[in-house]
Amino acid sequence: MKAALFTTFLSITATTLFADPLPSWDDGDSKSRIVEFVSTVTDPNHSDYVTPAERIAVFDNDGTLWAEQPVYFQLIFAMDRLEELAKTDPSILNSPILEAAAKGNVQTIAEGGHEALIEVINASHAGASVDEFQASVADWLQSARHPDTGLPYDQMTYQPMVELLRYLRDEGFSTYIVSGGGLHFMRVFAEDAYGIPPEQVLGTYADATYESIDGTPTIVKSPGIAFIDDKQGKPINIERTIGRRPILAAGNSDGDFAMLEWTTAGEGNRLGVLIHHTDSEREWAYDRESPIGKLVDGLDKGPDMGWVIVDMAEDWKRVYTGAN
Repeated sequence: MKAALFTTFLSITATTLFADPLPSWDDGDSKSRIVEFVSTVTDPNHSDYVTPAERIAVFDNDGTLWAEQPVYFQLIFAMDRLEELAKTDPSILNSPILEAAAKGNVQTIAEGGHEALIEVINASHAGASVDEFQASVADWLQSARHPDTGLPYDQMTYQPMVELLRYLRDEGFSTYIVSGGGLHFMRVFAEDAYGIPPEQVLGTYADATYESIDGTPTIVKSPGIAFIDDKQGKPINIERTIGRRPILAAGNSDGDFAMLEWTTAGEGNRLGVLIHHTDSEREWAYDRESPIGKLVDGLDKGPDMGWVIVDMAEDWKRVYTGAN
């Protein structure tokens, strides 16, 4: 009996110790390189050992941790919010761009370029306190559904990436989001969706004012963008906010190139990971010509820099957390 119990104990222990940390990843070069990197930098007997304090990993959000097609989800939220606000105050739709946005006309916004996008963001975001704004994001996530998949937006997170985040934290890493998305928008769902607390979310942020409203100290979102956390802005924001150069960075577009380049240019063993959207059946296939998540430099230069280029169709057994 004792021998049988001991054998069972060993079996359970072995299963726990050697359980696959990335079960939604297919066995192959991408998975092997990630696991090898993590094993190396966490092995105190290895020459490339990195102390826990320096195990910083940064991740883009749109297209890296959750989907970004047919347009960024925050823009869909902004258009839906405009529609709701206009029911109470139709006068806020005081331009053709805002009228189109309230009707969900993405094409008109795209044709208007950056200025049109800022106009929509200002009209839908500014004037609310941070608390009010984040409550509206939370309500939207509860009710809104993606037009193609029918899934709640926060169930369109990528299961393989959620596993990677968990794996890294289990191995003593601190994980951060560094995204062009809105700071206050992402902070609403990042902890539940990814296990990343609000203070470890870096993003684009607007101007703001400090006001006393009915005697309550309040931060109010203002029109205008104070900082755009994209392209070269990403490493700048990481250095300014985190204060350490990461040893792992993951992204999916040329907006992430500078972040991966800066990360992997540091001393010691480092890793860049690019998610290449190749799966037209379970998701979308896009790269060089896409207006959303355009990927050119990463594909052309990343392999020579030693980056892992993840082929979504080949490397992932499963895509979304909310669907097989």
